[in-house]
Amino acid sequence: MINTIVLLPQGIAFEVQDGQTILEAALNNNIRFPHRCQVGACAACLCRKLEGTVSYHLEPMLTEKEQQQGWVFACQAYAESNLVLTFEE
Repeated sequence: MINTIVLLPQGIAFEVQDGQTILEAALNNNIRFPHRCQVGACAACLCRKLEGTVSYHLEPMLTEKEQQQGWVFACQAYAESNLVLTFEE
């Protein structure tokens, strides 16, 4: 399944394939996306989910409150639906 991800406020849209992390999909589409380690340790790819659902193969290093606020590690998150993301708080 293919899902669409929209980055706000720029309105940049790209597609993510099953089995691809959000970060992998962004980089494969030549989208500038903050990142460093790509394993969830540096938090450079941390963004906030405004709409949609993500899953993880390994639980992220986020508190329950951070997850409820929509924070996701793009290098570890898989889109389970279309997503709207932002880097703004």
